[in-house]
Amino acid sequence: MNDAKGQALPDFGKNALELDVATETGRIVDGLRQAVHHTLHRQGAVVGISGGIDSSVVLGLCVRAFGPERVVGILLPEGESSPESVTLAHQLAEQYGVPTVTEDISAALVGSGCYRRRDEAMARVFPDYGPGWKAKIALPGNLLDQDTLNVFVLTVFSPSGQEFTKRLPLREYYQIVAASNFKQRTRMAMLYYHAELRNYAVVGTANKNEHDLGFFVKYGDGGADIQPIAHLFKTQVYQLARYLGVPEEIQERTPTTDTYSAGSTQAEFFFRVPFEILDLVWLGSERGVSSTRIAEALSLSTEQVERVVVDITRKQRTTAYLRMRVIGMDGAPG
Repeated sequence: MNDAKGQALPDFGKNALELDVATETGRIVDGLRQAVHHTLHRQGAVVGISGGIDSSVVLGLCVRAFGPERVVGILLPEGESSPESVTLAHQLAEQYGVPTVTEDISAALVGSGCYRRRDEAMARVFPDYGPGWKAKIALPGNLLDQDTLNVFVLTVFSPSGQEFTKRLPLREYYQIVAASNFKQRTRMAMLYYHAELRNYAVVGTANKNEHDLGFFVKYGDGGADIQPIAHLFKTQVYQLARYLGVPEEIQERTPTTDTYSAGSTQAEFFFRVPFEILDLVWLGSERGVSSTRIAEALSLSTEQVERVVVDITRKQRTTAYLRMRVIGMDGAPG
């Protein structure tokens, strides 16, 4: 297809994200072997597994790269984790023949004040909040429905099931997030313990959506030696999951944060758009496809597409510090 000036337009459609999964799998597996054995001089891989699609795919890739005897799946539940996460993680490890270690990090989180510090902030928003209550934070609704800023709200549920929602003041938002991030940072420390115990590498599980838009905790789930799927959109991770034979129960599970006691999907907590829409809009934008063409391909309005593009750009900008290297002062002006 050509534009009005006769110049070729980039191909774009609903199949634009389709991978040659066999080739891509082989390329990642080769890269893992090179990185672990020759760059890092390690003997295998440690992967934190949660019953989610990303960690499941990474475990499957590591098994292909090193064999199940050189891979360890680490389960890291805590007091507010979904029991389903543990069940699915065990099912996954059994399918791949991978040994597992379970480390309940609840006591470490109590010791660091994770729950106490977080609950103090929640109680300032809802004074009745206390033992037996559940809570989650989330962004406004689907960007395709309304154009709203990324302002978090706190939703709490009383022991009797009543639901209350308020916009989060900045001070309370910062404290809730800072305290909750103890969970990911504690898990990272435990992964490195088990990696160093075996002279293995920590293999991370972030996909492109999480890495490039900042949906990770610095020195938490972002802390790893290798990120083998950080170049893949979420929908492409699902393509690899089918090829690698990840259990159907995991493939069909709605992606969650598994951070807050009330449970929260990744879409409502952060992304605000279904991945099958987000990924294609993002890919089209990266390829220089016009918003009009993207909208036509996805049966959306141009306005909807532009909202998503603006949101992607905003998230990339505001989370850029998460992807920065440590800043050194060598050669800095005196």
